[in-house]
Amino acid sequence: MSDFRIRRRTRLKSKQARALRDELATVFPETDLWGDAAAVETGSLPDYDVILVDGKVHGLIQADQPFLSVRGLLAYRPKNAWVTVDMGAIRFVHNGADVMAPGIVGADEGLQEGDWCWIRDERNGQPLAVGRCLMSGTRMAGSEKGKAVASVHHLGDKLWDLDAE
Repeated sequence: MSDFRIRRRTRLKSKQARALRDELATVFPETDLWGDAAAVETGSLPDYDVILVDGKVHGLIQADQPFLSVRGLLAYRPKNAWVTVDMGAIRFVHNGADVMAPGIVGADEGLQEGDWCWIRDERNGQPLAVGRCLMSGTRMAGSEKGKAVASVHHLGDKLWDLDAE
């Protein structure tokens, strides 16, 4: 675990922070993201870059595409880009497994293959993980076989634990 540290942390100027916030706002148009007074940084991990807001990891950047981390989802409560799984899938998602289509009970119809999405449970709508869509949202909800979402970050993983320290 000592190997898993954020490297090359860089404090963003307010103009850069606003540009990053605006880019995230295109994915989450009805979500109030961090304010202008927040201290926004970026840093690097082995598989992706991270966005830190006031010292907490609130986002990920992979292939130049930003998205909220599980902590960011909990902080800002977005209303789109979600995939809902049944209660039986939660323990697998919590352990970092990819999301299989049979466990999906609903998905944002705007999702396309390759998009970032967040996984939530059907009972409480709480964020469990963040991943990349392997099929469209409409196809996910109707499919009975195959992987639907490749998990990138989940509740309780190393990235989650960074903020617990």
